[in-house]
Amino acid sequence: MKSFYFKNFLSFAVLIALAFLLLGLCFTGIGRYFMLQERQESIEGSAVAMSRLASAYVRDGALDSWDFRVTLSSIAESTGNHCFVTDTAGTVLTCSDAAPACAHLGAQLGGKAMAALHATGRYSALTALDGFYGEPRSVAALAVVSPEGTAAAYIFAASNISDVMQLWRSLLMLFLISALTILVVLLVFYFISARIRSRPIVEMADAAVKFSHGDFSARVSVQDRNDELGALADSFNHMAESLEQSEKRRSDFIANVAHELKTPMTTISGFADGLLDGTIPKELSPRYLSIISSETKRLNRLVRSMLDLSKIEGVSAEVLRQKSFDASEKLIRTLLLFEEKINARHLDVNALIPEDPILVCGDADAINQVIYNLLENAIKFASPGSELGVSLFKQGEKAYISIKNTGETIPPEELPLIFDRFHKTDRSRSSDRDGYGLGLYIVKTILNNHGEDIAVTSRGGVTEFVFSLTLKT
Repeated sequence: MKSFYFKNFLSFAVLIALAFLLLGLCFTGIGRYFMLQERQESIEGSAVAMSRLASAYVRDGALDSWDFRVTLSSIAESTGNHCFVTDTAGTVLTCSDAAPACAHLGAQLGGKAMAALHATGRYSALTALDGFYGEPRSVAALAVVSPEGTAAAYIFAASNISDVMQLWRSLLMLFLISALTILVVLLVFYFISARIRSRPIVEMADAAVKFSHGDFSARVSVQDRNDELGALADSFNHMAESLEQSEKRRSDFIANVAHELKTPMTTISGFADGLLDGTIPKELSPRYLSIISSETKRLNRLVRSMLDLSKIEGVSAEVLRQKSFDASEKLIRTLLLFEEKINARHLDVNALIPEDPILVCGDADAINQVIYNLLENAIKFASPGSELGVSLFKQGEKAYISIKNTGETIPPEELPLIFDRFHKTDRSRSSDRDGYGLGLYIVKTILNNHGEDIAVTSRGGVTEFVFSLTLKT
């Protein structure tokens, strides 16, 4: 499987190669055109000058004279061109080549060159003149005008373009070498750069594999990146941290559930076996059956609380805040449910609850569970004969409910932990057999799902819980 950075590098390499190819084609095509165009303009200028010279010889009828041929050879030698003159039928009358070596005299021209000269008196092209030359040359031809104003002959000037083509090839080679060097440097740089840039993605892929095997400790090195990959790596690390914490909570939850279930199940199993095998006398059966019933009910409460938790955690704050209720009425009704327990512990209730309705946003049953759990804890851990404080007040766009009692001070190191699942201040978990460490966790979960906050303080024996609710507008 090809990696992301390799595919990215390959696409970049192809794009750069195509760009250089198009640039090279444009460079070579345009360069070749301008070089040949310059040579063509030069040869046309020579043709014009020799045409004027030849016109002077036409008046004397001496185009095929030795004197004109010598003049023609001198001009051709100084310009590096080849020159010759034909009559109007295309037969070569004289040539700039030396007389013994000239093979052009008497040769017959035709084709496009003569047709253009007959039609316009002018011809210019890159051509071999239908085999007159062995290879294409830059050719220009003009009519030699007689005193009567007619074409008496045609003079041709031709330049060998091999030097132009050689220069063009040299420039082309220089361009190719430079382009290849630049291309290699660019590709090497991009290869390294792409590998560095894609490193977070590779690390994320490796970390994802580890995640699939249950190892949530892997992290991606951000390296002070401020681009999109850096943001992605940051988000990935946050996700990994969240997954690691979730896994830890899951493990703790399983361990805590196992711990909570172990004691009652052991008690139930042991007493049931004792009743069945006769170890426990029949006259004591009602007592132990009562214990079994109590432990069974405790297990039932634990399972019911965990089921309630799963329902609570699945509801969003937006849905919950669409409902509303009277916080004053809800607080008073819940407080009345504990009248018997309050009297049993001889508590003095100091209730500061407004008589006017205070409408707040939220699910009434869920908030009732919050108030119930907090009051139950406050009454349970209050010192007999002490004061129980309950108050409701408004501040800004929020309503606040405060529940406080007087009893044993919660140690400072315990305060951050009391909302954790299955947490009890009694490490042995045996002093409070009716509790199972889910009450305050349920409180925190419900308020979090409502987007609300709860705070706790415990100083000098006074412990106070205060939570917020959003006022209905």
